[in-house]
Amino acid sequence: MKASHVRKLIKPIEIAYSEMFSGKVYLIGKGAVSVRNHSGETTHTVIGVHGYLENHCYFTQAYDAPTTELILLTCSNYHIPVNGVTPEEAPWPCAIDELEGTIAYDAELLILALENLPTSQHVRVHGHSRGGAVVLEAASRRPELFRNVELLLEAPALPQGRPHAMVTMMLEPVSHGMWPWLIRLINSAPSSVYGQTFFGRMTPRKKTLLGKLFSATRDQLTIVRNLEDVMAWMEQTSTDIYRHVSHGCFLIPGTDRILDKGAMLASARACETMTILETSSPSHFITLDDRSLIPAPGDPVCSGTTSLSAN
Repeated sequence: MKASHVRKLIKPIEIAYSEMFSGKVYLIGKGAVSVRNHSGETTHTVIGVHGYLENHCYFTQAYDAPTTELILLTCSNYHIPVNGVTPEEAPWPCAIDELEGTIAYDAELLILALENLPTSQHVRVHGHSRGGAVVLEAASRRPELFRNVELLLEAPALPQGRPHAMVTMMLEPVSHGMWPWLIRLINSAPSSVYGQTFFGRMTPRKKTLLGKLFSATRDQLTIVRNLEDVMAWMEQTSTDIYRHVSHGCFLIPGTDRILDKGAMLASARACETMTILETSSPSHFITLDDRSLIPAPGDPVCSGTTSLSAN
């Protein structure tokens, strides 16, 4: 990327959304990990890895049981979407020697969270969209950490996957120099202009969380770097990466206009240890469409021994 384009893209973006949060927030390099307080004795730990231009609030209503320990990643150079708590430095060594804004950097964030924070023996890592790629990359780097971890990969970016054709058509003419203009244009337009096409039927929670997507990151450079990096990761990563995961579930939407569903399914079928579960969800955002479609931690559907795909 040209230096002139980088200078235009490093303009800071103000945070546009946050929620009250009760717990601890640990700063780790250019990212963060939040640990929500829970009232009961921990039976399950869930680590959530949000998708492109999202934030960790994506997972909070899906995992509200008092016995669930919820740990939430904030990917590198994203705003931490919390009120009511002061972030503190993580109390363990956390140097990350990767470029921020990449899957590699955020995989190292996930590894540090998984190494240091879960207090139960039953751990699920739930990655949505780009977060699915982060989870798989982390597992390939530290497979021993993931040996007994249940994965839930929701509408995930997968090896040999690709964007939906409509997304590709929109992105092809966009040069680096056009991104600042394009971001301003999208942020000034009401979400109804593009929401129904790409996000499906809008629920109140979807409107709340997806209404200001281009304000999730700390700068515009991260928007571009995230996108280029996940595209390259899908193209260049082999399905051999699945040998590092032991069990879990691919959760596939009925309709997806963000990622190519056919490529997603073809990639998932190359994994011999995880279940494929196709849902009736009308969009890429299954958790926000219907939280009842999310298998509970420890659900037999995530055993990984039988594919439930209808195709």
